[in-house]
Amino acid sequence: MTESAGTPATHEPDALELGLPVPVPDPGLPSRVSIHEVGPRDGLQNESSLVPVTVKAEFIARLAATGLRTVEATSFVHPKWVPQLADAEELMPRLTELPGRHPGLRLPVLVPNERGLDRALAHHATDIAVFASATETFARRNLNRTAGEALEMFKPVVERAEEAGVPTRGYLSMCFGDPWEGPVPIPQVVGFGVRLLELGCTELSLGDTIGVATPGQVTALLQAFARAGVPMSRLAVHFHDTYGQALANTLAALRSGVTTVDASAGGLGGCPYAKSATGNLATEDLVWMLHGLGIETGVDLRALVTTSAWMAGQLGRPSPSRAVQALAGRPA
Repeated sequence: MTESAGTPATHEPDALELGLPVPVPDPGLPSRVSIHEVGPRDGLQNESSLVPVTVKAEFIARLAATGLRTVEATSFVHPKWVPQLADAEELMPRLTELPGRHPGLRLPVLVPNERGLDRALAHHATDIAVFASATETFARRNLNRTAGEALEMFKPVVERAEEAGVPTRGYLSMCFGDPWEGPVPIPQVVGFGVRLLELGCTELSLGDTIGVATPGQVTALLQAFARAGVPMSRLAVHFHDTYGQALANTLAALRSGVTTVDASAGGLGGCPYAKSATGNLATEDLVWMLHGLGIETGVDLRALVTTSAWMAGQLGRPSPSRAVQALAGRPA
C-alpha cells in the first residue's frame, strides 16, 4: 500500500523513541557503572591521518556534554612514538573551561615517564595514567624495557603525582593473551597488577589488548585478584572487540563486582604496537546494554550517538559501533 497523494510519509520511530531498550534490572549486578571514556586518547592514537586539534577539542567537549564524567583527553608521550597525540600542549588549554561547565568532569592524561609528568603538571592535569605490560615481549616492544624495569620507571612518576595531589591510574595491558607469547598466566597478571597498586595507583585497568578474552577467563582473573586481597572497587576492565566478546566479557566483570568499564565512543581505537588489536568496546553499545539492565550511567545515549556519528564524519568513515549504526541519523 502506498501513501495517498499529498499525504506526508509517516515517521518511523527509532528504538529510543519507542522507549527501548526495556530496563530489566538484575539483582546480581551493580546499580550504577562508571564509564571511563578513552576515545580521544586510546581511540584516536591509532589513526594514520592526523586529526586537527580543533576537532579533538570539540570531540571532548561533546563527550562531556553527554554526561560522561571521565574522558581521557590525550597523552604526553614523545611525538615520535605517537604522532597523533603530539599536540597535547596545544589541546590542553582548549579544555580548561570544561570542568566548570560540567561539574565532576575528569580529564585524565597518559604519561610515559617523569618527563611526561612534568609536561602534564605544567598544563594543570588533575589525573594521570601510566601504562604497563603483563608480558615481557610487549613491554620491550612498547616500552623498550622489561616489564619490571617499566614498573621501576613509574615509581617516581606515581610518587611525584601523589605529592602534587594528582591520582594515578595504572593500565595493565596483555592481561588475557599476547600476540607473541600466547596465553598469559593468571598469577603473572596478578603479580604485575598488585605491584602497580602497591606503587600507589588508585585504580588498575585490566586490558584485553588483542581482544582474545572470554567470560570464563575474565571471571577467573578477577577471582584471583580478589584472593590476592584486591577489592573490585579498585579494578576496571578494558576490552577490545576483536572476536565480538567485549560485551559478554563486560557482563562477566560486572557479575564479579567491577563497576568501572573503559570504552571508546564509536568503537574507535586499536593499539599501534599490536597489529592484531582492533577496536575498543564501543561506548554506545555498552550504554545500550547497561541501560537495558537498569544500570545507571548518567549518559545520554542519543547525544552520545550523535557525537560519534559526527566524529565518524570527521574521520571519513562509518562508526563500527552497532548502536551508532542503528541510531545515527534519526531525528532527535
